[in-house]
Amino acid sequence: MAAADDDPPGSAGAGAGDLAGTRGGPAAASIVPAQTRPAAGNVLEVRDLTVVFPGRRGRGPARAVDGVNLAVDHGEIVALIGESGCGKSTLARSLAGLISPTGGEVRYEDKPLRYSAAALREYRRHVQLVLQDPAGALNPRQNVFDAVAEGPRLHGLRRDLAARVDSALSRSGLRPPGQFVARYPHELSGGQQQRVVIAGALALGPSVLVADEPVSSLDASVRGEILKLILDLRDQLGLSALIVSHDLGVAWNIADRVAVMYLGRIVEVGTVADVLLRPEHPYTRALISVLPDSRRDRPPAALPGEPPDPTAIPPGCRFHPRCPRLAALAPGDPRARLCRESDVPVLPPRGGSRLVACHLAEDADPMREER
Repeated sequence: MAAADDDPPGSAGAGAGDLAGTRGGPAAASIVPAQTRPAAGNVLEVRDLTVVFPGRRGRGPARAVDGVNLAVDHGEIVALIGESGCGKSTLARSLAGLISPTGGEVRYEDKPLRYSAAALREYRRHVQLVLQDPAGALNPRQNVFDAVAEGPRLHGLRRDLAARVDSALSRSGLRPPGQFVARYPHELSGGQQQRVVIAGALALGPSVLVADEPVSSLDASVRGEILKLILDLRDQLGLSALIVSHDLGVAWNIADRVAVMYLGRIVEVGTVADVLLRPEHPYTRALISVLPDSRRDRPPAALPGEPPDPTAIPPGCRFHPRCPRLAALAPGDPRARLCRESDVPVLPPRGGSRLVACHLAEDADPMREER
């Protein structure tokens, strides 16, 4: 867990409390094969990804994801944060193969994802999606055994199915599994339901979990347990994960790197300590400023204007209509025209410890890079 020695403002917002020191622990006996993976390099990546939805009711097309580059390494947890409507969930579903991109590509183990039925079927053995609402993700007519066994059955993994289900339930923290296999979703707590969803993903032996707001619907007391579970799975199985969240505390407690998304683009990416303790993009700073912090002697910097609209992306920097840094420029400053008229280059997936897409970054480089 990155930056465990620092204490960012509002870090308690995760509901995870004292996650430091909780990773690891004994691994449950498992028949789920731990896949042989290289020690370094990208396991999952998107290149110039674009997802455009048709316009409705006379509105233009919605550019939900608009030229995104993002990489997840082997054994790495990346948090994707931003306001509601910024394109996070669309990007997550594209990574899970549920949405075909309009442009660009998804790559797994440096090979582009193909969208034939057979290719998607094989891909989903390796990249599994964990949804926000476990109650909605589970079939109320299926007991726990059938819910976890559904994926292996669809993929023809029927040999030792009972042992596979027991192993996945144990890995997800439902022990002993015999006490849960005959229960139905309505007989489980919210945290137990989410563990069943995670067990269903683990039953296929994936390399990557894509988790879309995995703890937002859970009580604060349960969130830390689910975050600890994801960390344990990374440590024990070598899983990688992309965690989508609007909660910066979740990112702080679980992530190695953080990517900040605004109106379909990544605007800042770097290590969790760099982005959350030393944010450079004005949007990231505004997100962090609203977290509770008794040490702050100024009120939060609320963002002006309306939330972003993917059907009406402004010219120039897409954040400029709400940018407090632009508003603070002196009249006649030539950089103001740059912000209003010139688009900011799309960030690459890698490049030093931090990348920022901002015309007004400290050294006036449109794509500032820290080494």
